[in-house]
Amino acid sequence: MTRVHARLRDALEVVQDAIDDGRDVPAPERELLLYCHGFCTALSGHHAGEDDTLFPALAARRPELRPVLDRLRSDHGTIEHLLHGLRSAIDGGATPLEVGRHVEGVAAIMESHFRYEERALLGPLAELTLDATPRDAFGPLAP
Repeated sequence: MTRVHARLRDALEVVQDAIDDGRDVPAPERELLLYCHGFCTALSGHHAGEDDTLFPALAARRPELRPVLDRLRSDHGTIEHLLHGLRSAIDGGATPLEVGRHVEGVAAIMESHFRYEERALLGPLAELTLDATPRDAFGPLAP
């Protein structure tokens, strides 16, 4: 989990760098589109893996975690809503400044979510044997 979160943080940094580059020179729209859509796809895929594979396995083995898992699923919905706004801004031709505002919102919620998730689940994950691949449980950036 922490490796995937680190890779997503790195991908977000690439997006932020592309936005910053677009503020100083004519917007590198193709790069920004590529990086933003790639980041959105990776983050959505990560959360889908957790929702569809990891969380059910954890809930089955550790029922006391269900309230935590419900909160994390709710976070995923919030983040997906923010990602939809980001995608819409990019597809609608928003300026790098406008896209940057969307990215800042995603970054803030994502970081808070990751920190909570790591605090709540790293211990239980160390004890869990999954009947799934890391990619199924953690998404496309899993090793």
